[in-house]
Amino acid sequence: MSLNPAKRQIHLAAHFPGVNNTTVWTDPTAGSQIDFASFEYFARTAERGRFDYLFLAEGLRLREHRGRIHELDVLGRPNTLAVLAALAAVTEHIGLVGTLSTTFNEPYELARQLATIDHLSGGRAGWNAVTSSDAFHGANFRRGGYLDHADRYVRASEFAEISKALWGSWQDDAIVADADAGVYLDAERIARVRHQTRLFDVDALFDVPASPQGRPVIVQAGDSADGRDFATDHADVIFSLHTEFEDAQDFYRDVKGRLAARGRDEESLKILPAATFVLGDTAEEARERSREIALAQVRPETAITYLEQVWNRDFSGYDPDGPLPEVEPDTGPESAQGFANRHAAVRARIAKLRETAAAENLSIRDLIIRLTANHTFVGTPEFVAGEIDRYVQERATDGFTVVGHLTPHGLDEFTDRVVPLLQERGSYRDTYEDGATLHDLLGLPAVRTGAPVGV
Repeated sequence: MSLNPAKRQIHLAAHFPGVNNTTVWTDPTAGSQIDFASFEYFARTAERGRFDYLFLAEGLRLREHRGRIHELDVLGRPNTLAVLAALAAVTEHIGLVGTLSTTFNEPYELARQLATIDHLSGGRAGWNAVTSSDAFHGANFRRGGYLDHADRYVRASEFAEISKALWGSWQDDAIVADADAGVYLDAERIARVRHQTRLFDVDALFDVPASPQGRPVIVQAGDSADGRDFATDHADVIFSLHTEFEDAQDFYRDVKGRLAARGRDEESLKILPAATFVLGDTAEEARERSREIALAQVRPETAITYLEQVWNRDFSGYDPDGPLPEVEPDTGPESAQGFANRHAAVRARIAKLRETAAAENLSIRDLIIRLTANHTFVGTPEFVAGEIDRYVQERATDGFTVVGHLTPHGLDEFTDRVVPLLQERGSYRDTYEDGATLHDLLGLPAVRTGAPVGV
């Protein structure tokens, strides 16, 4: 069935699982998170399911906990740009979006690398811009804690401004290639980009021509007030965490309501929250599978580690199937470096955890499952398809970023059993248009190039 113009179109992104706290690497069918065959299989499955784009997260440092590598969290992610470039060669239609930091990269170099992938892929590249200011990651770049927390979105916003200026600095007809006249470039059609502030000093003539979609699609994952401002100023897609229906509608109204003041309309920014799923032939079977998967995702040591990170105490002697610790957290001296507010926040969070555990009679492990492995959609394929369609038609989201729990087969069931039902509803594409860019797939407005960009 073709798209029904009377219905809002569903947009789907596919999150490559890798190895992290949502994947089950112990499953006998789980594959490598670094072998290119895994990336290729996952990308081909997503393309078969007519997804808008494949999404890669990034980990710039192995997670550590109490002085040891925390092997149950984000682990061993290969370089994002290299994987995207390789995937561009083995896919034809699907968008390719990678997570890259605005804190530990420089705009000129990152802009040219993303523009290159946009050329190589025929206009299918995207950038998930993330911020970080912590010394833990900064230590890898000899920048430990160099950026004040309050400045991380200031830097991110300027980073995006510079990148967009560079991408837009070539007019589409800047390459003349007039052999008779011996003229290859028209220098008047390439703008110089200048940006000088306390955070950046850029004076550049970009060396990559305008790409097929004008510039890569920009995705953003922050949820703070600063993050929402960044999204409405710069992003084309928000990767949010708002999946409860009423909460998602509130987030949708808030973010989309900010767009008019920026001269943008509702469809110029898509909201695709992360969503997990578990399918079954019956609702009961799906619930049983969900419980089994959650127990595999939150192993006993994972539950204890979670609590240790909140309390900042050693709980290695505690029973994960027992009640929450009654001891107070170790927050250090109250007056140390003005952290009193943070200490109060930790205590408030622990009070909330205790309230939830008591109200639902949850053990430590059950509480952590409740917090981190509460799957978004659990049911028959018909139920899951209906819920996804409802969220989009009733403006809670524009679609979802689908997160499977297995590498690389985490998308198989969804593609084979849910996607056909969405297509039958007339709200999800059943084919790609030839030559469509990622902007086209997402229904975003065209990007203007060659506008004056000097700062």
